[in-house]
Amino acid sequence: MELKEFSVETWMTDHEQDCKFNLADTCVSALTINELAKLIDVDLLSKIGQVCLDYGPITGSSRLKQAILSLYKNGDEDNIAITHGAINANQHVMDTILSPGDHVIAMTPSYEQFYTYPASLGCSYTLISLKEENQWKPTIDDFKDAIKKETKMIILNSPNNPTGTVIDEALMSSLIDLARVHDCYIMVDEIYKGLSEKTPTSVCDLYEKGIVTNGLSKIFGFAGLRLGWVKANKELIKKINFRRDYTIISSGAFSDMMSTEILEHTSPILKRSRDIVKINKQILSSWLEKENLVTCVIPEDGTVCFLHYHLPVDSKTLCKDLQEKTGVFFVPGSCFDKEYHLRFGFTQDPHIIEEGLALLSSYLHAFQ
Repeated sequence: MELKEFSVETWMTDHEQDCKFNLADTCVSALTINELAKLIDVDLLSKIGQVCLDYGPITGSSRLKQAILSLYKNGDEDNIAITHGAINANQHVMDTILSPGDHVIAMTPSYEQFYTYPASLGCSYTLISLKEENQWKPTIDDFKDAIKKETKMIILNSPNNPTGTVIDEALMSSLIDLARVHDCYIMVDEIYKGLSEKTPTSVCDLYEKGIVTNGLSKIFGFAGLRLGWVKANKELIKKINFRRDYTIISSGAFSDMMSTEILEHTSPILKRSRDIVKINKQILSSWLEKENLVTCVIPEDGTVCFLHYHLPVDSKTLCKDLQEKTGVFFVPGSCFDKEYHLRFGFTQDPHIIEEGLALLSSYLHAFQ
């Protein structure tokens, strides 16, 4: 098993901690336990004090699974597997389903795990190129052209990282029809879903081979709990839970308890996230009206978008120089195999966003 370097994660590890203005963060700014307790009006410290720090419920507590199920239209606790974040959920799905010689379909630009990890398992892949002039949206014909007799899984991220692309219900319906003909799975990582007032029905509620992965990091802002999940048919969940005995055993009593409280009190938490993202989208939109060196498709949902800068310099060079001179941090488009772009996050304090964008403008025009 050979793994290609995970470009975006390596870049963030190497550069994210040494910046003043993080304009690439995908997670809504995190809360302390005290701040969370006040927001949801729960005495969390008292509850934490009673948690026994053993393994906790091995496959996740009933309360946690019921809280997760409230996000979907159907299913019971046997349709849920608990994992260490959404990235681990994706891994468990791929490890359980894929074998050498299988073929997967993914999109580009998108999260590299969706195709390089299957490649490490001996799978081949076809990437559907999302085009900016089409608002970064794929078509059903793209998938029809990509599918093969050995296609085992279509792997999507909706909303997409880094473009924010959402697979709408019409396209998903067509994809399900296509997948049924070819007897293949559709996995959708929904880690960025839930900030828009219009949210498409999850594929796991529509298709017997539909799989959804998710977690608490992006729109909820609790990446530190490392809590994720898979929702799928019961046979697949049973196989994933079997595999978990070899990999993670459990998510731990503390994460189980805290995640349950968060998912039982989503309204105030998501209102806070929506308010932060809405303000920062407005800031970006106003900035783009004045900045002639950058264009962007601002998405309806999710926490990220993909800035397109119009200068003849590669994205890694620009990002390194920009950070050294101004303290502004971006993830370069080259980490997503797309030059002259920067991943932008709507997640930080608006003052950070405003000052960071002003510094980006000054830098770009000085460079020009």
